[in-house]
Amino acid sequence: MKKNLFYVMLSVTLLLSFGLTACQPAATEAVQPTEAVATEAPVEAATEAPAAEAPAAFEPWKVEAPNCDYGGEFKSIESVDEYTVTFTLCAPDAAFAAKVPIPAFYIQDKDFLDANNGDSMKMNATPNGTGPYMLKEWVQGDHITFEANPNYWGDPAKTKTLVFRWSAEPSQRLLEIQSGTVDGIDNPTPDDFAAIEADTNLALLPRSGLNTGYIGFNNTIAPFDNVKVRQAFAMAIDRQRIVDNYYPKGTLVANGVLSPLITPGTSPDILWYEYDPEAAKALLAEAGYADGLEVTLSYRNVARTYMPLPDKVAQEVQGQLAEIGVTVKINQMESTAFLDSVASGKEGLYLLGGNMDYPDPADTFNYNFGNPTKVSFGTVDQALYDEVIAAARLSDPDQRQAHYQVANQMIKDTIPLIPLAHGTSATVFRTNVEGAHASPLNKEVFSVMSNGTDQLVWMQGAEPAVLVCPDETDDETNRACSQIYQPLLMFAPGTAELIPALAVEWEANEDATVWTFTLRQGVQFHNGATLDANDVVATFVSQWDAKSPNHVGRTGSFEYFGALFGNFINAE
Repeated sequence: MKKNLFYVMLSVTLLLSFGLTACQPAATEAVQPTEAVATEAPVEAATEAPAAEAPAAFEPWKVEAPNCDYGGEFKSIESVDEYTVTFTLCAPDAAFAAKVPIPAFYIQDKDFLDANNGDSMKMNATPNGTGPYMLKEWVQGDHITFEANPNYWGDPAKTKTLVFRWSAEPSQRLLEIQSGTVDGIDNPTPDDFAAIEADTNLALLPRSGLNTGYIGFNNTIAPFDNVKVRQAFAMAIDRQRIVDNYYPKGTLVANGVLSPLITPGTSPDILWYEYDPEAAKALLAEAGYADGLEVTLSYRNVARTYMPLPDKVAQEVQGQLAEIGVTVKINQMESTAFLDSVASGKEGLYLLGGNMDYPDPADTFNYNFGNPTKVSFGTVDQALYDEVIAAARLSDPDQRQAHYQVANQMIKDTIPLIPLAHGTSATVFRTNVEGAHASPLNKEVFSVMSNGTDQLVWMQGAEPAVLVCPDETDDETNRACSQIYQPLLMFAPGTAELIPALAVEWEANEDATVWTFTLRQGVQFHNGATLDANDVVATFVSQWDAKSPNHVGRTGSFEYFGALFGNFINAE
């Protein structure tokens, strides 16, 4: 059993509980399903009762790529038996276990998935997971109410009713928690930290900066198809000023795409462009824009860990670029519409960022530059892609760093983005909430929280897009899905420690190309269906196989799958 491969390759310098494990026993004793017994009705009965049908025999299912030339990570996915699933990979992936907790890979009921053709919008009315909460109602534009799952396999939710509310205005979120109308909020503004800490009724729970906020470019949209324009913008942005004015204390100015709290992956010797507006003007002139140019900067006004004041940052960028003769039109968009537009490659200049989903450099590098289907930066840079994929397939930190060194230089040279900050952030809870926490990976678990009543109210920055998450990327949506659905493995509340969820054990072979998961028995979906290994296969195949009838989702982008596992099979 390969117990610690993933963790040997990590060196995470955080004050977090990163004592990860790679194989653990079940947290609770598995419930063994009872065996149905067929009975025969007496022959003299006036009306013969039908014999009780024995359960259909489990049929193992294997989906396999003809070969690995298609450019993805999976060679095959197989349900070995009713409670065992094996993933065979085309190349080593020591971080595989840490990828499966991502909401895109929450396990679906195969029959429910088939009945709805994998359409997230069809499934959204009655989301069918295995989690501690079930959907009670969603009043669009106002709130979502969850109720405790009475058949949950684990510890029951400590609060019967969970309510999600949202507001893009940090001042409103703060006012509501101060007045006691909500129990917890996300991402207070930096200016409010001191007032929160001084309030004896409130607890400020910080998150470390496992994120990167940036200005993104699409290199297929003029004028950003010219690298000199992108370089000029990089020299025109005073990142230190932005951090000093619009981020909480403890935020780091970004020198690259990866937080320095994670190693390997950073390259301190490769310094980002210095603030130099005069050099920026000269570069614009060389690019043919001596008389200036006009551009549009798109963003969503949702406070995030990587950008707590996006509207202020947008205005600051507008002002700084004006100093080199660039007129910036600011385009504020609704959150989901903005993310969809960026993901489909329609925005030339935009404010965005990313929080880490698992504590490994491959999370940041592969998501942004190792995804063959990602078009938010324009044309995929094949040389950069090759470097980050090569790094992800290695377990030795020094060997990985050699590739990341090259990748970081490529990112500086080609400028797909301007890294701004690795932002500190926080959640805020009323002090009477037991079990309150801030997840370093933005995966708060509300089922462990209680304020002593039957209802807990959480307020975040935006409304979820949907409650079925195979192709969702924003935390507001994924946090809501996390109350309903569950993955094979999860992170312990408030930490980055891997613990069992729907799988009770997991192991890898010596070179991390074969990963086997043993499922928890007796788990029920909200509709009463029982979890088995074919549900796991169906969940992953609906994304992996482009010709699967369930390869639908909401937008069909399945961005996380592409970022973490490469190309789809049967893609045209």
